[in-house]
Amino acid sequence: MAGYEARRWEPDLGAPGSRNRRGGAYQLYVPDPLVGRALTVDPALDERCADVETSVRALAGSPGVGGLEGLARFLLRSEALASSRIEGLQVSPQQLALVELAEAEGLPLRGFSENARLVANNLSALRQAGGALVVAPRVTSDGIVGLHSALLPDLDPPGMRTVQNWIGGGSWHPLDAEFVPPPHDLVPGLLDDLGRYASGAGHSALVQAALVHAQFETVHPFIDGNGRVGRALIHTVLTRRGLTRAGVLPVSVILLTRSDAYVEGLTAYRYDGAPDSAAARIGINAWLRVFLDAVDLAVGQAAAFSADVAALEQTWVDRVARQRQALGRVSQVRAGSALRRILDMLPEVPVMTARTVERVLEVSFPAARSALEELVAADVLASRQVERNTTGYFAREIFDLLSITERRLASTRWDTREAPPRRPTPALPATSRHETPGAGLPVEN
Repeated sequence: MAGYEARRWEPDLGAPGSRNRRGGAYQLYVPDPLVGRALTVDPALDERCADVETSVRALAGSPGVGGLEGLARFLLRSEALASSRIEGLQVSPQQLALVELAEAEGLPLRGFSENARLVANNLSALRQAGGALVVAPRVTSDGIVGLHSALLPDLDPPGMRTVQNWIGGGSWHPLDAEFVPPPHDLVPGLLDDLGRYASGAGHSALVQAALVHAQFETVHPFIDGNGRVGRALIHTVLTRRGLTRAGVLPVSVILLTRSDAYVEGLTAYRYDGAPDSAAARIGINAWLRVFLDAVDLAVGQAAAFSADVAALEQTWVDRVARQRQALGRVSQVRAGSALRRILDMLPEVPVMTARTVERVLEVSFPAARSALEELVAADVLASRQVERNTTGYFAREIFDLLSITERRLASTRWDTREAPPRRPTPALPATSRHETPGAGLPVEN
């Protein structure tokens, strides 16, 4: 039976300052296991869950780089940047993309900040370890620990925590904490249970993702990095269940923006009583409402982002057509040509070299270089030397759009004109006058 348990903290006489040496009573929380737990979803909430799930599935067919699946890499990069800023790491989209380019092309990593390398490593680890969990026959505690280790490779000690931790309050004792998770000796069993539940299909994908995330944050199985792993597990469940396929919805960023409702929902989830009690039903349903609201908002924001990308792609096509007409050439770009294929990949790969195009599209180096230079002439790409004898090509407007989207997702009104970002975000691009969907795109006269 879930509930709060009274414990006593022994004073640490070696702690600095008298307040840090305090001892006394505190309460920790022990949740019920997920596997086999009774769950009653209110009828109205059950209908809303079905409606939101339908909207998520419909998003895959939205315009813009083949729908959400084509935006997966872009959205994952956006979440990595937003998470890094929440954790105090200031990295621009351009810096992150350049580090990724350098690593992919085997270029020296000179001139990059340690923060940029760290975020790039986290993003790479999240793709690899998260992908491994998605395709694994079962989600296991070892797999979750592996994801954590990939995201925080230098954490000492690694693995599940072997001490009590807590959220809020001071660093030396849990007496003033906002929440104290279960004791460390219960963590292995609870994490095994979470993995078994995440591997099943007893509930809808959205309900399952909501419960996995809330349970993980409640167990808080690691000393550090619980937020990053908990956010990744939302996408693990949704992708394993086929709801978002390869796509990534900005659900966790929405939850962080609506932090008050998020904390209230998690607190409600931590009911006190039997799993079939009224308290359990009320608490879990309260959390599900918060989570479904976040998913619904995430769908709307991803759709706006997808539409922005589609509009930007059309702008690029128009620019290329005018440039070709001015040179007396056929304005329409041939389908399947290197130039057309580069345009299609720009939203996912906004920085590239001719070698990148040669490798990814399997075209000759001269053909790749010629197509890239034509896009520079049409003002679709900008070029600059990134290493000796290596020219980098940048889709600057994609970076502007990413910055605008990240700022919008940090506003409680999803519009920075109505409410400013409530956490660190990139500056508004100098070329953009507004931050509403589509308004950051260049206007053709």
